[in-house]
Amino acid sequence: MAVRLRLSRGGRTHRPFYRLNAVDGRRPRDTKVIEQLGTYDPICADPQKQVVLNRERIEYWLSVGAQPSDTVRSLLTRQGIAAAGGK
Repeated sequence: MAVRLRLSRGGRTHRPFYRLNAVDGRRPRDTKVIEQLGTYDPICADPQKQVVLNRERIEYWLSVGAQPSDTVRSLLTRQGIAAAGGK
């Protein structure tokens, strides 16, 4: 099973909210998740609350070979988590 770290979208129209999830890479975007790893709220005014990540679990999934999506890779880089793997 190819595990991917990707965002699933929630929220309402014009008010997005995303969850960072570990999912089976063959499944669609908003499908069953293996584990929820954090949240991303791009509209939130407070930068501390905009990105909330479970750093320990993200590093675990990266260590066992999970591949982050391009968007997740940039989020992790901005938060100081080395996103292993690349294209």
